Amino acid sequence: MAQPETRFIFITGGVVSSLGKGIAAASIGRLLRSRGFTVQLQKFDPYINVDPGTMSPYQHGEVFVTEDGAETDLDLGHYERFTDANASRASNVTAGGIYNTVIRRERRGDYLGGTVQVVPHITDEIKSRVRVMADSTDVDFVITEIGGTVGDIESLPFLEAIRQFPAEVGRRRCMFIHLTLVPYIGHAGELKTKPTQHSINELRRIGINADMLICRSEQPLSAEIRKKIALFASLPVEAVTSGYDVPDVYSVPLAFHSQGVDAFILDDHFGLEAPAPDLSSWQRYLDRSAAVSSEITVALVGKYVQLEDAYLSVVEALRHSGVHHGTRVRIDWIDSETVGEAGVDARLRGADGILVPGGFGGRGFEGKIASARIAREEQIPFLGVCLGMHVLVSEFARHVAEMPGANSTEMDPETPFPVIDLLPEQKEIADMGGTMRLGADPVKLHEGTWARDAYGEPVVYERHRHRYEVNNHLKRKLQSAGLVFSGTTPDERLVEICELPREEHPFFLASQFHPEFKSRPDRPAPLFREFVGAAHRRAGGQLPKAEVNVTDARHATTP
Repeated sequence: MAQPETRFIFITGGVVSSLGKGIAAASIGRLLRSRGFTVQLQKFDPYINVDPGTMSPYQHGEVFVTEDGAETDLDLGHYERFTDANASRASNVTAGGIYNTVIRRERRGDYLGGTVQVVPHITDEIKSRVRVMADSTDVDFVITEIGGTVGDIESLPFLEAIRQFPAEVGRRRCMFIHLTLVPYIGHAGELKTKPTQHSINELRRIGINADMLICRSEQPLSAEIRKKIALFASLPVEAVTSGYDVPDVYSVPLAFHSQGVDAFILDDHFGLEAPAPDLSSWQRYLDRSAAVSSEITVALVGKYVQLEDAYLSVVEALRHSGVHHGTRVRIDWIDSETVGEAGVDARLRGADGILVPGGFGGRGFEGKIASARIAREEQIPFLGVCLGMHVLVSEFARHVAEMPGANSTEMDPETPFPVIDLLPEQKEIADMGGTMRLGADPVKLHEGTWARDAYGEPVVYERHRHRYEVNNHLKRKLQSAGLVFSGTTPDERLVEICELPREEHPFFLASQFHPEFKSRPDRPAPLFREFVGAAHRRAGGQLPKAEVNVTDARHATTP
C-alpha cells in the first residue's frame, strides 16, 4: 500500500483543447481508488477570472458547486462522479485567484518592498496550492490537471510551477502525464503522430519530460504507432496509452486498466505495491447501462440548451437515474423562449417528464412557467431545480392560489405578489462573484411527502447556489391553496422543497438546492431518481399520456 507521503500526478494537454483531460484525470483517480489509495483531484485554470461563477454558461459550461461553497469548473463534477470523493475550494485554482492573492499580499507589504514577479512569486503561490491540497486532505495521491494546452501564454506560469515542483518534493514523488492528439487524416487513410511529436517537444522546451502519454484518437492505436510515439518520446511502449473514443464515458477507467495504466503508474513509476483493483461496482453500472430495455423522454426547458455542457450535471443525474430504473433517458432540449410556439407545447405534452433546471435572469422565464402549468394540468411528472422552484411557485401562485401576476422580484420588481424575493442578507450586496448562498446546508424533510420518502431520512445536506427564496410573507396563502413545503431549513425559516400531494399529481416537485451535484453513477440523486421513476411509469402506460409525434431537430439523446 501507499507510503505516508503524498505522490503528485500532473496532467497536461497538447495540440488542441477539449481532448478530455478532465475525464482522463478522473479515470486515473477512479483506478487508484479501486486499488485502495486515497485520492484528491484539482484543476488549474489559466483564465484571469477569479472563478467561473460570473461567467456565461456559453463561455464555460455549468458552474459546479462544491460542499464548501466554491464555484468551480465543470471538470470537478467529473472528478466527484468518478472518484466519489468530494472536491473543495482548494480543488479549483485560477490564474485570477493566484494573481489576486499575490497582489493583496503586495498591498499589505508582505514582500517587504521587493519587486513582485511571475517567478518566483506567482509560481510559488501556484505550488503552495498543490501542497495545500496534499496537507489539508492527507491523501496518497493528488492529481492536478493543468487547463489549456502546452504553448498557451496563459498556461506558462502553471507549467513553470509544476516544472519546479519535483525539486521541492523529489522527482520520484511526481509524475507527468501528457494528453495529446493523434488525428486520422481521411484522404491519406492513416493516423498521424506528428502533432504528438511536436507537443512532446514543446513540453520538453519548457523543461518537463512526460512520464506517460495518453494519445487521443478515434480508434485504438496499433502496436506499431504506439512504438513509434514511444521512440520519439523516449518512453517505454507501456507508457503510451491509447485514449480511443468509447461509447460510454464511464468505460474509460476500464479501457485504461486494460492497457495497464494503473499498473504502470503504481509499479513502474512510483514503485508501490497495491492489491488488484476492485472495479466490480463500476462494471455493474456499465452492465446495467448496456442492458437498459426501454426509453423515456424528458423535456428539459432552459435558456442555454444550445450548449449541453451548461446543464452537464443535470444530464448526468438523469442518466444515472435512468440506469437505476433500467431505462434510457432521452432529452428533448427545449428553448424556454420558444414555449407557446407551434409544435413546442405538443412536445411538452408528449414528454414523459418535464424538467426546469437552474439559471438566472428573466429571459425565457414565462416559457418556463408555461411549461410548469402544462406539467401540472396534464399530470406530467415535473422537477424544478433552483430557478425551477421559483417557476413552480410562481405558476402555482398565479393559476391556483389566485395571485394574478405573481412573480419573483428578480424578474419583476413591481409584481403585486412577490412570492420569490431576495434573501434579506443579500439586499445590501453589490458584488456578484461568490456572494450568493453557496455550498451544502442542512435540509429538514417533513414526513408524508415525496421528498422525505425519496431520501428516507429526516435531515440531508444539499448544495445551494442562489440569492432568492420563497417569500415568507406569502407562505401561508400558498399553503392554504394546497402547496406543500416538504423541505425547509432546520429552523423552518426558509423553504427548500415544494411539492403537490401525491394524491393530486404523480410527481410535481422542485428544490431550491441543486441535487444533481451529488448524483453518482451507482447512487443517483434521490429527487432525480424519483422524478425519472415517475416518468418511467408514465412511459409504461401506468399514467395517462398525450399522443404526439416528436420530430424536432433539437430532440437529442444524452451522451
